[in-house]
Amino acid sequence: MPDEMVMPAPADFHVHVRQGKMCELVTPQVAKGGVRTAYVMPNLVPPLTSTDAVLTYKAELERLDPSIQWLMTLYLHPDVTPEEIRTAAKAGISGVKSYPRGVTTNSNSGIEDYGVYYPVFKAMEEEGMVLNLHGEVPSDPEKNISILNAEVHFLSHLKKLAYDFPNLRIVLEHATTSNAVDTVLSLPANVACSITAHHLYLTIDEVAPQPHHFCKPLAKEPKDRKALQEVIKSGNPKFFLGSDSAPHPLSSKIPNLTQDGHSVSACAAGVYTSPILIPLVATLLESFGALDQLQKFVCDNGRNFYKVPAQKGQELRLVRTSREEGQGIVKGTLKGEDGIEVLPFWTGKKLEWEIVN
Repeated sequence: MPDEMVMPAPADFHVHVRQGKMCELVTPQVAKGGVRTAYVMPNLVPPLTSTDAVLTYKAELERLDPSIQWLMTLYLHPDVTPEEIRTAAKAGISGVKSYPRGVTTNSNSGIEDYGVYYPVFKAMEEEGMVLNLHGEVPSDPEKNISILNAEVHFLSHLKKLAYDFPNLRIVLEHATTSNAVDTVLSLPANVACSITAHHLYLTIDEVAPQPHHFCKPLAKEPKDRKALQEVIKSGNPKFFLGSDSAPHPLSSKIPNLTQDGHSVSACAAGVYTSPILIPLVATLLESFGALDQLQKFVCDNGRNFYKVPAQKGQELRLVRTSREEGQGIVKGTLKGEDGIEVLPFWTGKKLEWEIVN
């Protein structure tokens, strides 16, 4: 096995960098994890539903870290009209993110009916923008829909959109099931799929006892994790890295309890991987025999689909970590202003690879 790898600039096609003091803390960590191009999610409070709001946010990210190529998105919402799409495209905004109402963090403004947005999707198709789909439907006890099968129930919507808009580039975000993998493989070339680092490691057994592993969509069964691993191992160009790195304050991941033992808030959904992202992906891919696909997964496949070439001079060099005790161990809590604390994924575990500047 190699002890050193050099590859073109990696890209993360799904990252959350939040707002306010949290944004100031986590934005510089994107580059620290080896990423040079970051596709930013718009589910802020309030959500980013106008070109002006997106450009203001982009300017703040560029101020915090000008070394990153920040690719921006709009939040699908009634305020996002075909006219707004054309304005956004001219301003260089890359895509539109769709959240079903209430399924994840800051999705209360999400959609309930894809049909009403067909004029928006048509404008996106004409302007060359990408539609990013959070691939779940809301839970419904009457229909036996829960967070365990919400992704599977969504796939019929994906199929319909793919065939109704054959020239619209569509990404099924953060797939977690073998059904999703099979569906993306069955659809035309306008449909691709992002996969997170944490879903290559977690199953439901690792989520149940550990709030820091709780995310949406939820990690599923071992067979589902295996399907994600195998499609990366195959080198299929439809699949690429979208970390869904989603920082939350420690206080939101481990809710406080009242004196009588009742929780005062729910556990926030999100796994935070940005500070260690590319070394983590290399470690995971090596663990299931796919290290030779690292460049395709973290760079080539996503960049080709989004039509965002790697910039020269931003190559990344990875070397194998030392076998000395304590080397490669992921450090603990990141601390920011106003008492904000965030715990990275994999804390206390050893990474087999590290970045050399």
